[in-house]
Amino acid sequence: MSLIDTTANPPYTKVELHGLTQQIKQWGSELGFQQIGISDLQLQEDEQHLHTWLAKHYHGDMDYMAKHGRNRSHPDELIPGTLRVISARMDYWPGTAQSAKQALQDDQTAYISRYALGRDYHKVLRHRLAQLAERISNAIRPHTYRVFVDSGPILEKALARNAGLGWIGKHTNLINRHAGSWFFLGEILTSLPLPIDTSVTNHCGTCTACIEICPTQAIVAPYTVDARRCISYLTIELRDSIPIEFRNAIGNRIYGCDDCQLFCPWNKFAKASDESDFTPRHRLDKSSLIELFSWSEDEFLKKTEGSAIRRIGYECWLRNIAVALGNAQRSDTVINALQSRLHHESQMVQEHVIWALEQHQPK
Repeated sequence: MSLIDTTANPPYTKVELHGLTQQIKQWGSELGFQQIGISDLQLQEDEQHLHTWLAKHYHGDMDYMAKHGRNRSHPDELIPGTLRVISARMDYWPGTAQSAKQALQDDQTAYISRYALGRDYHKVLRHRLAQLAERISNAIRPHTYRVFVDSGPILEKALARNAGLGWIGKHTNLINRHAGSWFFLGEILTSLPLPIDTSVTNHCGTCTACIEICPTQAIVAPYTVDARRCISYLTIELRDSIPIEFRNAIGNRIYGCDDCQLFCPWNKFAKASDESDFTPRHRLDKSSLIELFSWSEDEFLKKTEGSAIRRIGYECWLRNIAVALGNAQRSDTVINALQSRLHHESQMVQEHVIWALEQHQPK
């Protein structure tokens, strides 16, 4: 039986919409989301912030950030008929993984951003959100909707903030007062005029821990990241050579960087995820740099199947690890590993291997 009278005319009553909203949040919980919130489409201040950020070229080579014009801050122009955005939060902190801080302190261990240790979150969240959207559709008459998980040009963190899921911290990640920031976001754009949630106030206060800890000083001002300096950008988004001035600061981080979150006081409230999909695969939470550097391309493709890591490709994988090996303590094993790639077919890999070997030359 439908939750709402599908023949109702005029449209749904406030009581009906309130009841549906409560059901949506319950269904979201049943599907593994820790929080569901609903927002309207008001993003004027965020739109201006985006324009300022783009004008300063802080997006680097991420041309897609500037591509879609008004659509990014006007969801109703992206998907005509959109009235509300249903934002969903799913925690991902892998409780079974090796300590992140310990991994960072061991220059022989490869550090991979905690979000990428398990299955690609895009697949996990998209499937769950599609199930949620289907439940909504089964409960009401046909309506316009579309599911997003980093798959379209929308300001998801601003929308999630407006939906009450948290506030945008000085590191530009969303922070939840009771869950920290180790979570993924996904959205359903819908034509349903659902009641909206109350946005959350900012609780960063005078804290500047994230700004101070950033290895490359990429947080150039509170709430502003220059992506061109960010290790996540340099190791994931960038397809060219990593600028020399940032290579030492990268340390052993071969895919992404979590420092601004690791040292955020609010993450003392983060809870480990019980999602098996986010459990580390192939010992990626504690693999040595040399072990990963030895992977053939076939091994890379096989062991990153269904993982977000695969998107950077094998060439950038070797590039990143070469930099990390250049930052590792000198040993015959490290030198031999680097020399084994000295004549790699990729000039970019060769360049980074040569740089790494130079770091181990006597000063």
